[in-house]
Amino acid sequence: MEKLVSIIVPCYNQGNYLNDSLQSVLNQTHASWECIIVDDGSTDETKDIASKWVEKDSRFKYVYKANEGLCAARNSGIKIANGDYILPLDADDKISENYLILALLEFEKNQNLKVVYCNALKFGQINEKWKLPDYSLKNLAISNMIFCSAVYKKSDWERIGGYDVAMVYGLEDWEFWISMLKNGGEVKKIEEVGFFYRTKEDSMVTNLNDELANKMYDYMSVKHADFFVKHLGSFKILISTIQKNNKNLNNTKFLINLVFKKIVGFNLFSKNK
Repeated sequence: MEKLVSIIVPCYNQGNYLNDSLQSVLNQTHASWECIIVDDGSTDETKDIASKWVEKDSRFKYVYKANEGLCAARNSGIKIANGDYILPLDADDKISENYLILALLEFEKNQNLKVVYCNALKFGQINEKWKLPDYSLKNLAISNMIFCSAVYKKSDWERIGGYDVAMVYGLEDWEFWISMLKNGGEVKKIEEVGFFYRTKEDSMVTNLNDELANKMYDYMSVKHADFFVKHLGSFKILISTIQKNNKNLNNTKFLINLVFKKIVGFNLFSKNK
């Protein structure tokens, strides 16, 4: 029996893109999937468009909820998912027809895998290959290189408590992968292009200003301080510098930033990040 993959598509006022995204799901060569469309309190035509897909194929399901943000929307869809494997897919993005089957083959070959992703292309306002750094835990401590539409096991989502709803302003994928991978597990990147990321002038990423970004960095630096210190350096090597800055001893953002500048040569919290 084929492994069931649950594809979770949160949608907040992105009905104009939803058809393209769901068509890419319908085109999958791996037939054992369900697609849960989570309407996160949309006021556009999302419900009408989603309903047509539910009528077209019973593997599509529609759920409406009050608007609480992307993390809460994903969690609500995954909570009712029947699949052993999860693939989040934003309502304005697309996947290739072979993505699911290629990802599942990787999981069959390696029982230690936690995350499978692939090469990706940007389309829309910008059309180019998405050049992502190679995965390693150290690189993950510096920045995120795994986009949201990677395949993982539902059991791992349960283990870490799902997407952190405190990440309301963005960077939620980075935080999620850190939570999932920091204590072990392997990652596989498929060399084929399997994901298509839509670029637009107005998006959650482009709207993430410095003040909001810093709030998310601050939160992550506290929650995952052990992870950042482990892979970017120990505070012990900086004790003399810290002692000269006594006023900052209780400022976790300062401490983490000090390590980052010492080890990797940049300011994580700077306005140029």
